[in-house]
Amino acid sequence: MTETVTTRVHVELVKGRARFTEMRSGTFLRPQPLHVDGPVARLALIGSYAMLLAGDDLRLDIHVGPGVWLELVEPSGTVAYHAQGGSASWSASIRVDENAQLVWRSAPFVVTAGANVRRHTQIGLGDGARALISETLVLGRTYEDGGGPLRSTMRVDQMDKPLLVEDLDLRDTAHRDLPGVLGSNRTMASVLLVGARPGAAEGVHETRLAGAGALARALAPQAHEAQAVVDLSWDRWSKEYLDPADHRRKLEIIATQAVSPTHSADSE
Repeated sequence: MTETVTTRVHVELVKGRARFTEMRSGTFLRPQPLHVDGPVARLALIGSYAMLLAGDDLRLDIHVGPGVWLELVEPSGTVAYHAQGGSASWSASIRVDENAQLVWRSAPFVVTAGANVRRHTQIGLGDGARALISETLVLGRTYEDGGGPLRSTMRVDQMDKPLLVEDLDLRDTAHRDLPGVLGSNRTMASVLLVGARPGAAEGVHETRLAGAGALARALAPQAHEAQAVVDLSWDRWSKEYLDPADHRRKLEIIATQAVSPTHSADSE
């Protein structure tokens, strides 16, 4: 088997404008810039071919430099196919630097019957950084009773200190239907806000983290039903905490504050 190539994206703020300083197509995903306007940038992650098959190891490395506002777009979802006795893995390593922001409304991740998948997301936040990420896990296609074994883990560190550590272990497919696990549901939609903490949770599906963050989560038989519940949180949090226009104004204030001491010194 050939070695997996990691998809890498590094965007930095150069003279007030976002610039993709590194874009490397990986084995499974190809980065495609969509739009750049000052510090605001949008980029699509485009699949190269059908995935995930047995033995596939998808790796994604995203680095958002200081002051950049980046939105990731997925034109299509990911499907983990029958592993034929093997397994597949998906991992994302994300770094959001000082005063940077990341918005990623990921497409559904479907685990078909017979698949065996390990999924991991690692997020590191710098001082003043924020991120808003959604994910929808679907266990089984429409005509299937359920999906194969899945273990999905996530770790978020803020200023090198743990903010969220989560381990969703659904490898034992026989126990998924038990009360307190999934019950009769086969989809789980989540929206995670980190770097900012809402004043209060709205609805039973929202939970504020102990630190700067909040999590909205819903279970439902169908993906669109679960997504409809957490979409309310996405819409509110994106407007309040990760609006690109507000981000521009914040950078302008930071720039003004940075030159103010110099002006004061010159005038004395």
